[in-house]
Amino acid sequence: MPDAVVHQKLEPVAIAVAPNGGRRTKVDHPALPITADEQALTAAGCLEAGAAMYHCHVRDGEGRHLLDAGAYADVIQAIRSKVGERLVIQITTEAVGRYGPQEQMAVVRAVRPEAASLALGELAPDATHEAAFADFLAFMACEKIVPQIILYHPDEALRLHDMMRRGIVPFDDIPVLYVLGRYTPCQRSAPSDLLPFIASGMPRFAHFMVCAFGAQETACVSAGALLGGHARVGFENNLHLPDGRPAGDNAELVASTATALRALGLSHATADDLRAAWQRGMQAN
Repeated sequence: MPDAVVHQKLEPVAIAVAPNGGRRTKVDHPALPITADEQALTAAGCLEAGAAMYHCHVRDGEGRHLLDAGAYADVIQAIRSKVGERLVIQITTEAVGRYGPQEQMAVVRAVRPEAASLALGELAPDATHEAAFADFLAFMACEKIVPQIILYHPDEALRLHDMMRRGIVPFDDIPVLYVLGRYTPCQRSAPSDLLPFIASGMPRFAHFMVCAFGAQETACVSAGALLGGHARVGFENNLHLPDGRPAGDNAELVASTATALRALGLSHATADDLRAAWQRGMQAN
């Protein structure tokens, strides 16, 4: 009789969709959602395809990236009217060259969303910004707003870990997003771009997510999932399916990722699974 094999079961993988970003327009893809109604329809389709989280950008009347509480409220209401609480809605604080740290933090204070993404290099670019960043994270902890810290380079992971050690981050752990390939030629990511973030001696975060640029997006996030991470896909960073064909819409990218995860023996998480994972991993100090 063959020896019994014990398999370690990985947690369900949360798929987040980033459907538009702050730069692309319908010239890049006609299905890129801009208006509140378009975003609500996209959110519903991505939920059906397997998404657990919707990463939200809004635009002004000229289609430019916007950080505005009223615009966020309109989109959030439209999405909730379609999907209820079955998606986590995360707003972005991305600067896109238009905003500074005070404005980025102010929009979160005004909106009080369920979750918000925060680029460490934008919100706390140097030591002079750390006290304000600490106060902001304390506000988020008090309001039960889940932060996700965006890390573009392994050096930022080291800096975040040091800030946690020094008590600037008021959580035992904090969710992070590893962005693969931002500094590669033409921003075309490869699964190997994840290796510097998880190398020996690098800090380990209880909840990490991976996003990537270009047609290897599914391969990159699948590699992260096999290592215990979660996946972010969508038109913000990639317009193509794994075989190089243009994706019809964001839901097709989510479905492609869900299919790849199932082929690897992984299940995809629901929004409530994601909320529970965050709650387990994060406790305010």
